[in-house]
This record gives sequence, structure tokens and C-alpha cells, in this order.
Amino acid sequence: MIHKKSHDLFSLIENLIPGGVNSPFRSFNEVGGQALFMSYGQGSSITDIDGNEYIDYVGAWGPLILGHRPSCVIKALYSIVENVMVTGAPHILEYEFALKITQIMPSIAKIRFVNSGTESCMSALRLARGYTGRDLVLMFEGGYHGHIDITLASYNHQSSQGIPANVKGNTLMARYNDIESVAELFKKFKDKIAAVIIEPVAGSMSVVKADLQFLKDLRQICFDNNTVLIFDEVLTGLRLALGGAQGLYNIEPDITCLGKILGGGMPIGAYGGRADIMDYLMPNGQVYQAGTFSGNPLSMACGLAIVGELQNPDIYRKLENLGHYFENEFNSFCKEMNYPVLMQRVGSMFSITFSSKAIFNFADSEFIDKDKFAEFFHKVLAQGVYLPPSAYDAACFSYAHSDNDIAKTLEIFKTALKEIFA
Repeated sequence: MIHKKSHDLFSLIENLIPGGVNSPFRSFNEVGGQALFMSYGQGSSITDIDGNEYIDYVGAWGPLILGHRPSCVIKALYSIVENVMVTGAPHILEYEFALKITQIMPSIAKIRFVNSGTESCMSALRLARGYTGRDLVLMFEGGYHGHIDITLASYNHQSSQGIPANVKGNTLMARYNDIESVAELFKKFKDKIAAVIIEPVAGSMSVVKADLQFLKDLRQICFDNNTVLIFDEVLTGLRLALGGAQGLYNIEPDITCLGKILGGGMPIGAYGGRADIMDYLMPNGQVYQAGTFSGNPLSMACGLAIVGELQNPDIYRKLENLGHYFENEFNSFCKEMNYPVLMQRVGSMFSITFSSKAIFNFADSEFIDKDKFAEFFHKVLAQGVYLPPSAYDAACFSYAHSDNDIAKTLEIFKTALKEIFA
């Protein structure tokens, strides 16, 4: 494939935008090379500015569960643009969308819309601290909750410079799927932990499912200690099931953070939960959060359209069947060939993991062979398959992926692995 236009544009844009990207996830720093500029998407495919077409498993990093440009969203977008774009005042679609979310996610009695997953997690954590009157937050190694100070650093890790030392001291770190590490911190910091925030299925250290008993025990510990349990379902919400991962686990958090799919491709975030907690937000309470574009009619209209489509159970049935088939075929091939590679999957989230053992936590993920993944990434990209340019981050199936897409992708993957391990 020829990428001349992408490469030429990258040499220009990096002089104006740091690293040439507006989010570091989009860069190819982890795999080498330069990011590609995309110009068109339709269904399961995406096309770059050089005219190269790819089967897309990035899905805009999660939102595109129905594929690119689904007709229901396009229709909703044009319909609302004819009347209004942004008002700076309440709009009826805010009520309609809030009602819809509270109906499909029983743990959410009240909800507040924002503009990104980062905003939703940031606001939920501030709310939990305001509600409890405590400062400490407990998160898990390998978790990602947006680019906010309190989750990018803790007393024993730092993922970004520019975070004050006094902020780092307010974040505790436990081990994913290890309830004893949680219990130890609650014992050490008794009556000081405001919130526990967790991805019920992690998507940044390979795709890792939380053990059911672990989540049940975590729910009980938070209840016993009057600590707010926050499920970060920015990626898993509406993707794993209409009711999110919490619906699959049948465990209700106190607050849920949402984003990505929720907006149907438009910028969005949301956090909601128990009414007594949510009522601590201004203007009812004393916890501040605001946003010019929060609950804007465009995002509300597209969100309503996508959630309306997702109420068709055939969509999740197809996604599960498709994922199950792909996982079984890929892992059987790797086992037969004795390749140290496996596909980890939950629903329509998956990762191609270059490790001889399954990943259950962040410590396990450190054994992933990043160099082998980088080689694999470029081989499959050259054959028309677009994966996240990271050995750790989740890829996604969409409802638009066809049987032919899956068969073609499997053959490309098998050929690439044979070349790598020849």
C-alpha cells in the first residue's frame, strides 16, 4: 500500500499539532511509523487519504458499534440540525435521553450529561468526594479513566508529568482481580476512601474480564465502608450489552460513567447513579460541574437514535456469535501452530495478545511481546486490516462486520503469524 499523502501531511501537521495528533492513542509511537489520515468510513471499512481501504477494528476507539455512518444516526443528525445545534438552555431531548438511559440501566436513577469519558470520570470522582467528605480514591493497576490528574498518578505510579505531589498522595492503587489487595488498603486507610473506580472489563492491558466473585466482594467492601463504587463503563457501556457490563454481572454500582457509544459518534460523556448521591451536584447541592456543550441537541439526538437501534437483541446476538467464532478459530490456529499468541475477548471487545499465558491483571500484561505485536500490526495493516496501534488496547467488532470481513481477517492474521514465526 502507498501512504504518500498521509506521510506528506504528517510532516506538515506535526509542526502545528504536538506529535501530529490530538490524542496520543492515534499515533503509531508504540508500533513505529506514522499515523494514517483517514478520509471516509462506511459500514465496517475505513479509507485513508491515499485511497487505501481497511477492515476497521478500531471503531473510533469504541463508539462505532453499528459501524461507520449508520443510517439511523445520519437521519437523526440531519433532523435536529434543521432546527437547532446548540442552545445553552434545556432541551426536550435531554429529558428523553435521560429517561431512556434510566430505563435500560436500573442502577442509574439520575444522570448528568457531559462531553467525554474523561469528563464523566473526573466529575464522578469529584462527586464521590463531595458526597462522602473524604479525599482518597482507589483505582486498579492498568486501569484507564481518562486524562485526569487523580487517576494518572498515585502514591506509587505516575503516567504523566505535571501532576502535583499532593494530588498523587490521594490515589491508592490495588491489583485487578485481587480482592486481598483491596481489603488491605481499606484496612490501612479506614474511613478515608471516598470512591473505588474500576472498569468491569479492562481494555488497556489487553481485554481483561473482572472475576465475578471479585466484583461481588468489591461491591460488599464498598457498602460496608460507605465508599462510593464507580463503574467506568465508558468503553463497556452499551457495547457488551444494552445494560452494560453491570447488566451482565448483575452488580449495581453507585455511579456509572458512560461515553463513546452513548453519543452515536458525536462527542459525549455521562455519569449517573443513586439519586441521593447525584443530588449533591449543583444547583441542588454543593459539588460543581458545568459545560457549555453538555447535553447539546446534536449528541442527544444521535444518542437516542443509537440506543433505539441497540434495543434490538439481534444486534448483541450477532456480535457475540461473530466474536465467539473469531476467537475459537484464531485461538485454535495458534494452539495448533504452537504460537505464543491468543485472542482475549469479552463480547465485541477483543485483543490480539502476544503472550503465552492469559492476562488477568497488569502484572501479567507486562509479559506481552510489544515488538512482535508491532510487526504483526504492520503486516496486517499492509493487507487491509486496521487495528489499534497498541499491544494493549482493545479492538472492537461492529454489527457492520460481515462474514466475509471475518473470513478475510482471519486469513490475513494467520498469514502474518506464519511469517512472523517462520
